Amino acid sequence: MLSNSTNMSALHAAGIVGTWDTDVPAGLSLLDEGAATLLAGNRALAGKPIPLDVAFGRIHPDDREWVFAAVRRVRQTGGPIAIEFRVLAATGEIRWILNRGYLTPDTRGAMRGYGAYIDTTETRRESAFVPPFAASTEADPLHLAADHCMRAHAAIRRSGDTYLAVLVEMLLFRIGRILARQHSP
Repeated sequence: MLSNSTNMSALHAAGIVGTWDTDVPAGLSLLDEGAATLLAGNRALAGKPIPLDVAFGRIHPDDREWVFAAVRRVRQTGGPIAIEFRVLAATGEIRWILNRGYLTPDTRGAMRGYGAYIDTTETRRESAFVPPFAASTEADPLHLAADHCMRAHAAIRRSGDTYLAVLVEMLLFRIGRILARQHSP
């Protein structure tokens, strides 16, 4: 069995930035420490319910409009989300982030979502802009696998088994890295 520090090292090596959990009716999201630091620009926001505009405070100005539109769309319809965009790190560096997640009604019928942010900067040239993923990804086996993993991750998180949660997160991050390479110029 892997230790928590080994698990965290593996997740970091896979490019994991952090995770998100969103309550659509409330219009609020929870970010873990890594996501709050890079995407919101404030580590102190980790674990606190925050609105989308705060959670995405460091998204590159040229990407904000289409990223917010994609998130609003999936918040209405549910289902998978896979978008790659740029963020401005506190250092001024531009980082590429893959947001992969799944939104679905919970047991009460309220839309909830869970996902992860993966840093894909290493797989792309910093000066190149790649448009958002194509809307029709359902035929791609890796996209389907990622969607199933997101559902499994949501169920496992509810079970409280942190070891299984880390395993499925590692699988998701590997799938995300492969998908990011497929969409790199």
